[in-house]
Amino acid sequence: MKYLLSVLFAFSLAACQSSDNQSRPSDHESISKKEINLEGKSRAYFASGCFWCVEAVFESVNGVEEVYNGYSGGHSKNPTYEASNTGSTGHAEAVEVIYNPEVVSFETLVTVYFGSQNIEQVNGQGNDRGSQYRSIAFYQNDDEKLIIEKQVKALEMEGFKVGSEVMKFEKFWMGEEYHQDYEVLHPNHPYIQAVSIPRLNAFKAKFPDLLK
Repeated sequence: MKYLLSVLFAFSLAACQSSDNQSRPSDHESISKKEINLEGKSRAYFASGCFWCVEAVFESVNGVEEVYNGYSGGHSKNPTYEASNTGSTGHAEAVEVIYNPEVVSFETLVTVYFGSQNIEQVNGQGNDRGSQYRSIAFYQNDDEKLIIEKQVKALEMEGFKVGSEVMKFEKFWMGEEYHQDYEVLHPNHPYIQAVSIPRLNAFKAKFPDLLK
């Protein structure tokens, strides 16, 4: 479990897991971290390791209104955190990014996605390993697919072996309530201190012009 692993192996072995037993809402509408006017807003979906980390990165980006943690890319319905962590559901920990396209473009969000992870690692990020932690750039239409593929090609031309999957978006399953805003609500959690905050700070140092 994440807390115990973080205490025992603070910097060498941190897994995005939790022992919380809170119940899981059945759909997206059952969780609302804050009231959001969705008029004129767009949504994007990404997976790149522990969703606590990914949520914090995207919420730091100017033009992003809200980020929700959940599951996508799998084959089962109504996945739970416990089930997805076995790898049996096929889902990856993912985020739904609600953003203002007049402030930040989908192309920039893809840049954030690739620029905030180890793009060459397959089935994991750092010590969080397994298919549930794999990186996926989801596209909802042909334009988004072309934007993602263009950035993948550019990275490959720079010599990187991109480990991310490019996948057509099907459905986002909302994660349990206790996973939402996790870094903000639990800043002293050992995993947050050892993994999530350093990852966020590395992103901020790399892309200062994109921050709120």
